[in-house]
Amino acid sequence: TGTVLYDKKMHQHMYPASTTKVLSALIAIENCDLSEEVVFTETGTAEVTPDSANIGMQMGEVLTMEQCLYAMLLASANEVSSQVAEHVAGSVEKFAEMMNQKAAELGCTDSHFANANGWHDDDHYTSAYDMALILRAAIKNETFCKISGSTSYEIPPTNMNGEARQLGNHHAMLMPG
Repeated sequence: TGTVLYDKKMHQHMYPASTTKVLSALIAIENCDLSEEVVFTETGTAEVTPDSANIGMQMGEVLTMEQCLYAMLLASANEVSSQVAEHVAGSVEKFAEMMNQKAAELGCTDSHFANANGWHDDDHYTSAYDMALILRAAIKNETFCKISGSTSYEIPPTNMNGEARQLGNHHAMLMPG
């Protein structure tokens, strides 16, 4: 219903980190066909570093949008999130504008998004209340629920990687006890 049952600093600005990918994935789902090919450029591959959650994408490598969404939501792949942003909007900056517009449409008033993956930026923040609004919209989307609710997924070999990539969901509520 959207009724707040308990509130503790629900409008306090916080850095959302990888929960940012919920909004990023929702926007990609709403603006793309799952079969679209996403070609990796410097935008995505620059974020393949040891201190960044990634699946090791390479310049020129191609994934479908569906495979990208699994990488974003199961592996929290930062490079994939940025590449999806560029694919959808032409640049990460324009995608962040789409994120801010979508957040406003959902009723968010405590948020400003600066990137698609949640890497720290002083100008990238949200609140618990706004994240609840965003997640509420996301779980109304069948594709989002299917992908985010999967326990595992395999990205088959690509044009640049002969090995399949195994992705596993780390959400404790989805894992067998």
